[in-house]
Amino acid sequence: MKTSDGRFGYEAAGDAALPPLVFLHGIGGAARAWRGQLDFFSSRYHAMAWDMPGYGGSASLPAVSIATLADALRDFLQQVGATKPILVGHSIGGMIVQQWLIKHPRAASAVVLAQTSPAFGKPDGDWQKSFIDARLGPLDRGETLVSLAPTLVKELVGDNPDPGGMKLALDCMASVPPATYRATMLALMGFDLRNALRDIAVPTMLLSGSRDNNAPAPMMAKMATYIPSAQYVELEGVGHLANLERPDEFNTALSDFLSMSHEISGSES
Repeated sequence: MKTSDGRFGYEAAGDAALPPLVFLHGIGGAARAWRGQLDFFSSRYHAMAWDMPGYGGSASLPAVSIATLADALRDFLQQVGATKPILVGHSIGGMIVQQWLIKHPRAASAVVLAQTSPAFGKPDGDWQKSFIDARLGPLDRGETLVSLAPTLVKELVGDNPDPGGMKLALDCMASVPPATYRATMLALMGFDLRNALRDIAVPTMLLSGSRDNNAPAPMMAKMATYIPSAQYVELEGVGHLANLERPDEFNTALSDFLSMSHEISGSES
């Protein structure tokens, strides 16, 4: 689907009158990475997944940063009429949700920060530079995302991933435009919202995988302690692509959280 302004491609399932549930993918993803979730939640929610700017059917941004991506999220939500949405952000998608919350602290009904981080650290840090070089260096040396996708995906996943999910992960990674991959990867540099965690004022779940090397579970468990009344869930044996590796476990964890957060919001009203 396309938004009426033509800027965003997205996939959706469920009646538009149902509560909006919006999924944001990571750097190697696409809207279609969430099809297992759109299908599962379509009976209870208007489930939507965007193509991040520069991905799939979405137009690129003139300048890519977490801040400009958060502004794009604001525009997308307006275009699809998603008021008081539940936002599920994976990896950089979770960073975008954190950034969006700064300007819109009570505009979501709940948020899920899945396999993400509150900070990427100093742009000139040794770890940060080696992280970026490990991902962009092969492209500089003539590789393509089509040739790199099998290795990149294999390094991201944990134990016994779902074969269908892995096929979809490979397809998404291989389809990312190289310029988009570069620009979005570089957008991580300097991101740091650790001091904003205490201001998150909506029901929040942090979801990690015990085998995730990009957003390690101990870091996410610590992150959860800074967010008022956050729920922390760790999926055993799962790498960085939980919704594709273990779709049933991911959907169950998300469903349980949404039921709980609905009860909380119901009691408060």
